[in-house]
Amino acid sequence: MPGITLKNGLISYYGNPAGYVEKEKAVVDRIFKSDELSAWLENRSLTPQWTDGVMERLLAGERLGGIETAAPLKNVRIWQLKPDVDIHMKFIPYEEMVRQFGEPSPGDYRIAYDGQLDTNDPETIYERFSTRQPPGFSGHPLSMSDIIEIYSDAGSEFYYADRKVFRQIEFESLEPIQTMGMSM
Repeated sequence: MPGITLKNGLISYYGNPAGYVEKEKAVVDRIFKSDELSAWLENRSLTPQWTDGVMERLLAGERLGGIETAAPLKNVRIWQLKPDVDIHMKFIPYEEMVRQFGEPSPGDYRIAYDGQLDTNDPETIYERFSTRQPPGFSGHPLSMSDIIEIYSDAGSEFYYADRKVFRQIEFESLEPIQTMGMSM
């Protein structure tokens, strides 16, 4: 398959930056998901992790995954209150949420985004989702009462978007969530 190459840890699919290799895993943009690329990865004993936005970040010149020297990137989930919850729960500070409704409950939230970004910083994630949302995002611009989850195989950290800070909170999902790296 001459149209697919691996050079310096970067996977190219017919001239397009499609992904990168991280140990025995290939983080590949979901738009390139095909039988041909899947077979190519399998022949090299690479487990694909189909992730939105990889090509966009590679085109922007960002160094990712095993190529990067900083801390490994984790995945991000954006939790937003469901449309049918009490309207007074929305867009309020954490203290008011706890006082009026108790601790934030996963049953009141839905996942508006699940993918990998080029940062693990809640403030940068908030800014990005407040102004220019990435592909795959199905919610409103981030605001107070939303929750950012930063996760990996090692576990999750949850951040409540408060007035001008992020408050780390306990927030456990009611049922297991299938991550982008899992297959059925």
